[in-house]
Formats: sequence, structure tokens, C-alpha cells
Amino acid sequence: MKLLTQALKSTLLIPATLLTIGVMASRVNAQSQIYSPVPLPDNQEITDSLSSQDIPTGFGGFARDYTIELKAGDQVAIDVTSNEFDTLVSLMSPDGATIGENDDGPDGTTNSLLFARITEPGTYTVRVRSYAGQGEGEFLLKLARLRPANEVCP
Repeated sequence: MKLLTQALKSTLLIPATLLTIGVMASRVNAQSQIYSPVPLPDNQEITDSLSSQDIPTGFGGFARDYTIELKAGDQVAIDVTSNEFDTLVSLMSPDGATIGENDDGPDGTTNSLLFARITEPGTYTVRVRSYAGQGEGEFLLKLARLRPANEVCP
């Protein structure tokens, strides 16, 4: 009986150990991708593509992040357009809190338009994703700093 018990333990222990090592190796590989948002270029406009290689959102679908330095008092308009998917845009503060989010802009299309007033200076994140995690493809992201009419140069 003792011999049978030892044989059974060996039979179960080796496969369980190999399974554990395999799962641990999978976790290490899954965490090897580094989060690296893209800085918006100086003209604050970028044509890019959303795909399954981007950040998983946890709601289905994927997101693409961009960073921009903003100052207290800035007023921004963020416009995202795509002919390939229903866009959704979010603006996040330096601490990761969502300041605003927009799915469909006022033009009646599935493009996004978000307005925000910045109260704290810092590096902000603009996140582009598809509505309800449905869709991938090319998009155009534009960020404009709005100025009062009396500050506009002639």
C-alpha cells in the first residue's frame, strides 16, 4: 500500500509541477509588453490605427493612448474621426482620472468630439478606442487649444 501511495504521488506531482511552471512562464510573457503611450506630435494631429495589438480595455476591444503637456487654463477640443469604426475618446488627468469622454460628436456621425478645460498643469493622456469594443482600423486624432476671441491674432 505504501508503495502504491508513493507511486501515485510521483505520478501526480510531476505533471502538476510542469503545469505550474508553464502557467508561470505564460504570465511572464504576457507581462513583457511595456505600456508606452505615444506623445502627440507638435502639430497635435496624428493619423494612426487601432488594432488587437493595442491596450486591452477590459470591456472588449482595444485602446491607443497619446500624451500631451497641458497648462492650467488651457481649453482643448479633441476630435477623432474614422471611416472604419465608431470612435470613443477620453481625456485623462496626470493621476489617471477621466476628465471627459465622448462617443458621438454633434455632427450626427459616429466620430467623437470632446471639449475640456484644464485646471492643473501636467501630462495628460488622450485615449482612443472603439465604442463597445466593436471595431478596429485607421483614425485621425486632432487636439486644438482654444483661445478667447480677444487673444486671437489678426
